[in-house]
Amino acid sequence: MSVSNNIVAIIGRPNVGKSSLFNRLLGRREAIVDDVPGVTRDRIYGEIFYNDKNFYLIDTGGIFGEDDEFSAGIKNHVAEAVNECDLIILLLDGHDGVTNSDEEIANFIRKSGNKPVIVAMNKLDDVKHDEILNEAYSLGFENVVAVSALHKRNLDELLNLISELLPQNNFYADEENNINDSVIKFVLAGKPNVGKSSLLNKITNSNRSLVSPIAGTTRDPIDILMNVDGENFKIIDTAGLRKKSKFNDLEYYSFVRTLAAIDRADVAVLLMDAREICTDQDKKIASHVIEKGKGLIIALNKWDLLDPQKNNAHDLTEKIRDEMPFINFAPIIFISALNGRGLNKIIPLVKEIYINRNKRIATNILNRLMRDVLAFDRLPSDKRGRALKVYYCVQAENVPPTFIFFVNDPALVNNSFENHVKNKIRELENFSGNPIRVFWRGKGEE
Repeated sequence: MSVSNNIVAIIGRPNVGKSSLFNRLLGRREAIVDDVPGVTRDRIYGEIFYNDKNFYLIDTGGIFGEDDEFSAGIKNHVAEAVNECDLIILLLDGHDGVTNSDEEIANFIRKSGNKPVIVAMNKLDDVKHDEILNEAYSLGFENVVAVSALHKRNLDELLNLISELLPQNNFYADEENNINDSVIKFVLAGKPNVGKSSLLNKITNSNRSLVSPIAGTTRDPIDILMNVDGENFKIIDTAGLRKKSKFNDLEYYSFVRTLAAIDRADVAVLLMDAREICTDQDKKIASHVIEKGKGLIIALNKWDLLDPQKNNAHDLTEKIRDEMPFINFAPIIFISALNGRGLNKIIPLVKEIYINRNKRIATNILNRLMRDVLAFDRLPSDKRGRALKVYYCVQAENVPPTFIFFVNDPALVNNSFENHVKNKIRELENFSGNPIRVFWRGKGEE
């Protein structure tokens, strides 16, 4: 399945059903990944897979709130949506028809950009109500569809339209520019003002051969090819050319585009401000890295601004391990993009983690060593005293390292035992910097 860097936003006046439609469309996802413990998942964005395309869907009602009027604030929100998204769904209320506020929003969209627009009239539960749909065409947009978020009506038609109208993802530029698959791709990720652009400038201005920039639009990430000691790397800068906005909307879209950039990378370098670590956004980005099976490096930037008498590397490392235990496999480095301290560690670590994520353990070695280890462990059991039996295991994938254990009953496996097994696997091979996935299959299951 391809990676995504397209964003679709649902906009409209208050109470037309933006969040209801958002939830219905997200409910159609083919794969839902469990939330990482300790991370509060933001519910106003989600990734949708449909017709071999995928995109991030944004519920602007969740971002903007539901003001009573089409105020100047709402107008600013619409402006950001038009500027930042690849496709707009303008949602109307079929009970009310086209209102003055709808016309204002439509006019603003028309004047503000040249993005594809789908007009969806919600709350049309039955075809007998579709006469009012003619009003939607008066807004001047070609693509109009009647939907009902409540009754799931015409959601396939809406998704088909989205698939047809979405522009080609920018990552296809890799093929057009004959970029070899052996290029190691890493992304600089982190919350706003953490130093991503400064770090990018330091890395690319050092004594290395800058091959070529591959620039998208001003709101897209900038890909930079570089060669280090004969090895080709591509840096995906999530900061792009965005200017700081006085509205929070732009930072939110930047966050979603950071997630899309992570999807394209092999390794993510998560920058944290050493003065304020383990923020909610840090945790969300790290959670997404794990969900997508990417390599991970934690880089504490602005290390030079801390008082060395009050802060030390050991204490900060322990704080990260305590507050974000789900990334205990990731190396932690201390850097300063301002004075260059520690930057020489980044490229070698990216390469090492890339190599680690491509390692495999032979099945015979895996089974022999795991059998020897598990022979001395107390295996989990149920209340009736029935113990888990591990028959054999295989490494099914290596990007990321994925293992399947065939057992008598997968229901007997608990979280603590699974974590124990993951730790033992890491003793068998150096998968440092990469999440490990473990699946349990019953006897006879494939």
